[in-house]
Amino acid sequence: MSPYPSRRLVALISGASLALLAGCGSSSDSASDGSASASPVSAAAVPVVASTNVYGDIVGQIGGPKVDVTSIISDPDQDPHSYEANTQNQLALSKAKVVIENGGGYDDFVDKMLKSGGNSSAKVINAVRVSGRTAPEGGELNEHVWYDFPTMAKVADRIATALGKADPGDAAAFTENAETFKAKLKPLEVREADIDKQHGGEAIGITEPVPLYMTEASGLVNRTPEEFSEAVEEGEDVSPKILQETLALYSGKQVKALVYNAQTSGPQTQKVENAAKAAGIPVVPVTETLPQGKDYLGWMTANVDALASALGK
Repeated sequence: MSPYPSRRLVALISGASLALLAGCGSSSDSASDGSASASPVSAAAVPVVASTNVYGDIVGQIGGPKVDVTSIISDPDQDPHSYEANTQNQLALSKAKVVIENGGGYDDFVDKMLKSGGNSSAKVINAVRVSGRTAPEGGELNEHVWYDFPTMAKVADRIATALGKADPGDAAAFTENAETFKAKLKPLEVREADIDKQHGGEAIGITEPVPLYMTEASGLVNRTPEEFSEAVEEGEDVSPKILQETLALYSGKQVKALVYNAQTSGPQTQKVENAAKAAGIPVVPVTETLPQGKDYLGWMTANVDALASALGK
């Protein structure tokens, strides 16, 4: 989607804040839900910064105790679009040898902080660029590529390569771990194909484009007016006409399920959720960051299973 400032991750770092960096001790905002920071870290661990704990967890699975991961956004209750980076983030980025960002306008603050911090040596992995995804003709890019399992397999390979260059002695282990991670992604793709066989062509509704790579791979058709999901994602008001069109999808039972972003709910999305529930249409919540106690694979397995269960009702 288009990177409007009101709905993108933004870094509000003043010159005075940057001046404090010299006095900052090393600190990690790392995720505590299954990512690398939960494992013992070796003294020679490769310092890695991920924009969210989604990528932090993946690099942790590939790097194990040989990486020291800082995930800038790790709070499942935090709306990533309104996140404000801080001096601890800047310090971690200044020391990183590998940086993993989503790209596509989602976390532009990472590039800005790398530039302002003078760290030009870090290997930056941009998941959107790795994906090869582009905006459809006449449309806008869906940057939520962590719901695209083939893309995450490509990202895993890039992570293994980058870690191997930073720590050549453990390169073979990183490659092996990436292969293991990719093998665990395959059942998710098989599950999507099964949904497609059983429910391909059926209609769903969304509140934001977050889950669309998953729903499209499952053969489902999004019926939500683009004006609605765009307005919600950008933090703008939905026009009464578009809101009524959206609510009619549920009162008229034109969709089989509502897949909504639970991290950015508001009055208008609440109306949609209420309309779905009132019509007996299953609701499937999704998030942009890892829930507490989940790793990436467990989280995505739960998402795909919830989608299949909702469609089967």
